[in-house]
Amino acid sequence: MTDSAAAGQEAGQDGGRIRVVVAKPGLDGHDRGAKIIARAMRDAGMEVIYTGLHQTPEQIVETVIQEDADAVGLSILSGAHMTLVPRVLELLREQGVEDVVVTVGGTIPAEDIPELKRLGVAEVFTPGAPTQAIVDYVRSAVADMPGAGSG
Repeated sequence: MTDSAAAGQEAGQDGGRIRVVVAKPGLDGHDRGAKIIARAMRDAGMEVIYTGLHQTPEQIVETVIQEDADAVGLSILSGAHMTLVPRVLELLREQGVEDVVVTVGGTIPAEDIPELKRLGVAEVFTPGAPTQAIVDYVRSAVADMPGAGSG
């Protein structure tokens, strides 16, 4: 349940609640962490759309567009992050979606993080990252996007 004070703090780009798509790209079948993050964001007053397991980059981008999301969190434990994440970013650019905060969480080796950020990932969260830190980051990053709170 969300109290109105928390919901009021969550201004998305259209002035309403922050809308976040939480997605599990690829063949990774473990979604406990993604569900924990989705619940934390929901408890913080954000509107969360969880795509479920085994999503293609195309399906994820379609959901981001259809849901008019402010942010997308990609949860990857399979090791395919250097293939799947660049594809999601490429598809977002192809569709002209430049105003979505893209985060990645999961078992991401430290040496891959700079490249993911260079490609356009806003932040990478590895196992053990506090859920509140993730919520706070998304809240701040969406607020800093051009056009945030307008609409």
